[in-house]
Amino acid sequence: MIGDLVTRPVIVAPMAGGVGTTALVAAAASAGAVGFLPGGYKTAQAMRADIDAVQAVTNAPFGVNVFVPGAPAADAAALSRYLDSLADDAAALDATPAAATWDDDDWPAKVADLTARPVPIVSFTFGCPEPGVVAALRAAGTSVWVTVTDAQEAAVAARAGADCLCVQGSGAGAHRGTFANRSGSDSAALDLVAAIRAVTELPLVAAGGFMTGQSIAAALAAGAGAVQCGTAFLRCPESGASPVHKAALADPRYQMTAVTRAFSGRPARGLVNGFMRRHQDAPVAYPEINNATRPIRSAAAAAGDPELMSLWAGVGYRDATTLPAGEIIEMLCRSPSPRSM
Repeated sequence: MIGDLVTRPVIVAPMAGGVGTTALVAAAASAGAVGFLPGGYKTAQAMRADIDAVQAVTNAPFGVNVFVPGAPAADAAALSRYLDSLADDAAALDATPAAATWDDDDWPAKVADLTARPVPIVSFTFGCPEPGVVAALRAAGTSVWVTVTDAQEAAVAARAGADCLCVQGSGAGAHRGTFANRSGSDSAALDLVAAIRAVTELPLVAAGGFMTGQSIAAALAAGAGAVQCGTAFLRCPESGASPVHKAALADPRYQMTAVTRAFSGRPARGLVNGFMRRHQDAPVAYPEINNATRPIRSAAAAAGDPELMSLWAGVGYRDATTLPAGEIIEMLCRSPSPRSM
C-alpha cells in the first residue's frame, strides 16, 4: 500500500511551527519522495491555502498532518506557578507571555475540510481519531496514517482502521507523538518497528534518527516500508526554520539533545539550552504552555538568542546539511544495500 504512494523510501516529516513549508513539500515531490504539510498550529483555512499552493505546482502524492486535541491541563495551580517562573526570561527579551489557553487546533474544521476536499494522505499525531473520522477520510479516497510510539498505540490505530503507522522512535526531534501527554517509550525506531510488526501487519514508516542512506537501509531491512526524516531537512534552503535555529544545529556549544516540556507542556526533543535547563519542572499542560511561551520564543528568534528558543532536533542533528532538499533526498536514497519498495 505504501508503494502505491511512495516511489522512494523517504518521507519528509510534517514539521509544524513554520519549519515545514510548501516549498519543502514541492521539492520532495520533484525528487520522487513524499512530503507532508504541517496542519498543526494553523487554522483550517491556512491549512487549505498550503494544500492549494502545493497542488498548484505538482500532481504528485503528498500528505497533511493534523494534531489530535487532548484534554485541558488538569493542574491549574502547577500551570500558574510555571507561568510565574517565566517572568525573568520574558523580561530579558522585553516580551510578555501570552494567555495559557487551551484550544482544539481547529480540529473539527480541519477534519471537515479534509473530508470534503481530500488529499492523498492524512496523518495524525498526538492521538488516534475516532473510527468514524478514519472511515470518512478513507471513503473520500485518502490514505490514513497514525503516529504511534509503542505497540499499544499501534493496536488502537489498527482497530480504528488506519492504513499505515508512523513508528516514532525516541531519537526523533520535536514533539513525541504519544497519544497521552507523556514521554513514552525509550526504544529506538528499529526496535519499535520490530515490536509493532509483532502485533500488526499494517505498513510501517520508521521515524527518529535517520540521517544516512545506511540507516535507512537498516530500517527497510527491519520491515519498514519507508522512513520519515525531519531533522535531516532542518538546515536546507526550503526549510522554514529560523536562521538562529539553523545555525545552532552546527554550533559547537550545543553538544546534546534532551526531551523537555519547558516550551510547550508536552515532551519534545531539542538542543539543550539555557531555557530548557532552567525550566525542567514544566507541568503537563499542552497546548497551554505552548501558547503562553510563543511570544518569548518569537522574540528570542527575532533577537538572535538561541538560549531562549525551542531548538527542536533529533539525535542525528550533527549530520544535518545545508544542501537543497532534493539533493538531501538523493543522498538519503543511496545505501549499501538498496531494497525495492
